[in-house]
Amino acid sequence: MSINKSKSAFRSIAEVTEDLGVAPHVLRFWETKFSQIKPMKTKSARRYYRPDDVELLALIKELLYNRRYTIEGVQKLFKNRTLKDILGTEIQKDFFEDEVPEASDNAMFMTIKKAVANLSEVKSELLALAEN
Repeated sequence: MSINKSKSAFRSIAEVTEDLGVAPHVLRFWETKFSQIKPMKTKSARRYYRPDDVELLALIKELLYNRRYTIEGVQKLFKNRTLKDILGTEIQKDFFEDEVPEASDNAMFMTIKKAVANLSEVKSELLALAEN
């Protein structure tokens, strides 16, 4: 489904699930568990995610799937923190690359890996808070 969109364009749930490699029901579930995830919804309840929503979802995926945090553990890290606090000072910063990634699993993995690398500073801060 690779569509060439602006870096600041909103993404549909299908686009986000493809980019992150998770099912749509997982994103909907995470919305119920993390108040910081607030996609725009149309009158027909279709979801559109901002770039910082996608970045937050990539961080949540990293913490849950790779760092093996529980939902409750990530909630504790995010407790009393705004989206700006979690992602840093640049809200709506670019997440997607200029070129459209190939439709292979490896290309998707590399795109996500780059996004997670951009979050390393925030992630380090969150992990340091978790140790306290």
